[in-house]
Amino acid sequence: MTAGGVVAGPDGKPRCPWGLSTDDYVAYHDEEWGRPVHGDDALYERLCLEAFQSGLSWITILRRREGFRAAFADFKIASVAAFTDRDAERLLADPGIIRNRAKIEATLGNARVLADWPEGELDTLIWSHAPDPATRPVPRTITDVPAVTDESTALSKTLKKRGLRFIGPTTAYALMQACGLVNDHLKDCVARDTA
Repeated sequence: MTAGGVVAGPDGKPRCPWGLSTDDYVAYHDEEWGRPVHGDDALYERLCLEAFQSGLSWITILRRREGFRAAFADFKIASVAAFTDRDAERLLADPGIIRNRAKIEATLGNARVLADWPEGELDTLIWSHAPDPATRPVPRTITDVPAVTDESTALSKTLKKRGLRFIGPTTAYALMQACGLVNDHLKDCVARDTA
């Protein structure tokens, strides 16, 4: 299929067109994107990475993910919440991550907010915004995939109301896609039924 539909990958199997530009993308598309993610630390990591991606291409973040994990204590909320101003300065000098002061400050501030939440609350809150899959049309082309939905707007508002930063509706929807709250693999994509 063309015109924004599935495209044959290196193995001849049909995939979403965005997932074919590099080997990194093929692996991420096939093995990770759209698969359910649970656990507060795991969701915090995805929330942070999606925020860092804002204004950049995802491949930039994907290729620096190990650097982000090393810099941010594997995204363990309790550990990042204990970071100091000295840690913030260290992060601003770290070439293994995106050195954006506002995004770094949001990552640290969000950890401090989340550290006060009961275990499992972030997971429960995020997943409570997952739409009913039966009400969502299966996308046939990339033009059928929205950038923002009512659910992502509500998730963004809820997270902001609870004190989190750098999570607009578009970032919230990217999080929902990446973490399997929605399945936006195209209809004929090889990964659709495994997500």
